[in-house]
Amino acid sequence: MAGPVGRPRPRVGIKDVAREAGVSLGTVSNVLNRPEIVSEGTRSRVLEVIDSLGYVRAEGARQLRGWASRVIAVMVLGMANPFFTALASGVEQAAREADLGVMVCTGAHDPAEAARHLSLITSHQVRGAVLASGEGVGRTVAAFRRNAVPFVVADQYAPQPAACSVGIDDVVGGRAAVRHLLERGHRSLAYVSGPDRLQQVRDRRRGALTAISESGLPSTALRELSCDTLTVTAGKDAGHRVLGLPERPTAVFCANDLLALGVLQALYEAGLRVPDDIAVVGYDDIEFAASAVVPLTSVRRPASAMGRQAGRLLIEDTAHGVRHTHRHVVLQPELVVRRSTLAAPAR
Repeated sequence: MAGPVGRPRPRVGIKDVAREAGVSLGTVSNVLNRPEIVSEGTRSRVLEVIDSLGYVRAEGARQLRGWASRVIAVMVLGMANPFFTALASGVEQAAREADLGVMVCTGAHDPAEAARHLSLITSHQVRGAVLASGEGVGRTVAAFRRNAVPFVVADQYAPQPAACSVGIDDVVGGRAAVRHLLERGHRSLAYVSGPDRLQQVRDRRRGALTAISESGLPSTALRELSCDTLTVTAGKDAGHRVLGLPERPTAVFCANDLLALGVLQALYEAGLRVPDDIAVVGYDDIEFAASAVVPLTSVRRPASAMGRQAGRLLIEDTAHGVRHTHRHVVLQPELVVRRSTLAAPAR
């Protein structure tokens, strides 16, 4: 990967971090090596300075520039969501094909954690990283670029053209989900969404509204209930809110399967039948979707294939003697129909 144009930026040292954070060299060293003995406030301040200055341990960066490592990293939001487990598994497959190992870093949505991961990646002489870090990807990419760490962005577009990325067309996926419900006869729908700052959530909404428009219905036929997180707990809360609507929809489209599983729990507890009283569609098609108490119709995102493709692009980018062209790969989602939608809508 080409470096920045112009005069190279002077490398930031541990003294610069200590001076900027207003702490001793020993405190910075403890944050990097024994963070548990540093108070939370001091630790957070030092990590913020590390992130803003772009400090990495020099010995790791020197090795990294020589592509000496046999390990690649993958940074994900968390492994509680099976989607990210499958994505990391795909990266591991690509690494295994190239006789490389994988280091998995979680919690990449937190800037302080992202800074810690960057320090860990460089100090362990990691070859490069696949970044599936959600809303904070722009900040993470900037830090990796500052420190000349090769990377590939997964699950969205790279914010700058000088990097590869692998994404999924979530507009197509959202359209397929709602079109399926419309074809089943539903005319009053709800969209249980996640944080609007996530591009994936916005794209799925856009696809859903496209299907509504194509059917000739007004946009008000799709009512949105937003959630702060994409979790089962948030989905269950949204399910209760669906039940409390003055005119209950006959179908619910959820921004991911964890939300959908939570909605199913709320409906089940209320004594409603799925799909006879209300149909539910999820998104991602995680392993648990097919084994839910009512098998869940879901939009399958090829997480493992995405991770494998991202891993291969990273390995190609960092290989000796290979002329690499950065590119964006778009994978297509697939609607998987199961029992949660296979009945006539309630009248």
